[in-house]
Amino acid sequence: MTTYLYGANVNANGIRQHYLRYGGNEGQRANRDTVIIIPGITSPAITWGFVGERFGKHFDTYVLDVRGRGLSDNADGLDYSLDAQAADVLEFAKALGLTRYALVGHSMGARIAIRAARTQPQGLTRLVLVDPPVSGPGRREYPAKLPWYVDSMAMARKGCSAEDMRAFCPTWTEEQLQLRAEWLHTCNEGAIIRSFEDFHKDDIHSDLPKITVPTLLMAAERGDVILDKDVEEIKSLLPGVETTRVPNAGHMIPWDNEEGFYEAFGEFLGARLSA
Repeated sequence: MTTYLYGANVNANGIRQHYLRYGGNEGQRANRDTVIIIPGITSPAITWGFVGERFGKHFDTYVLDVRGRGLSDNADGLDYSLDAQAADVLEFAKALGLTRYALVGHSMGARIAIRAARTQPQGLTRLVLVDPPVSGPGRREYPAKLPWYVDSMAMARKGCSAEDMRAFCPTWTEEQLQLRAEWLHTCNEGAIIRSFEDFHKDDIHSDLPKITVPTLLMAAERGDVILDKDVEEIKSLLPGVETTRVPNAGHMIPWDNEEGFYEAFGEFLGARLSA
């Protein structure tokens, strides 16, 4: 049985923010903190729907379309900075009257969550950082390359099939490829380029010591986004952070090892993400 409730839009931080809601706040979910999921650089909310379905069994869950992606505002010339994206999340929570919520961010979404959490916002209770890029000023580059994004988006804007998308995502399932082929064209190229360039310009490490809520860092076992030395540095900047690596998974962790992804949360959010 699906836990999907509806998709909707809210005006928050001066833009239209689109989201998908799963689970609701009835039963045991009413006693648990709401979860806001923030996807990565070219992942509209709908591509995280399968994760939202599982989360919705246990938590009132919102999956965001980050500005410039999916059905949220994606105009050319909009402010696509990390600061604007972080403010979006906090104003989104306020607009919906969420009084206690956890942020679960993947990749770019994790960097957004870090930047949001550094302001110590009222209502934020927990933070989960899923394989965040640790690039920044004077640091090694993010391992993915910009043409991978630009070329696949150009193909999607023309119209492409799941099989066409396989050249860019060879390990994905047919269903995953279908969704990406259908939705990738909604990503504003300028937004993606700005976010990618800012991976190398924004200093998220300076934000970490300002985070005061319990935090879980989840890294991919096979990935090259977060190395062991990166984990140790994050531990030194954010004492008390919990860390885990998901086996048999690259950067797109829930796509590579979905059950391992859910298991890695343990009871950190207040309940296990059992099937």
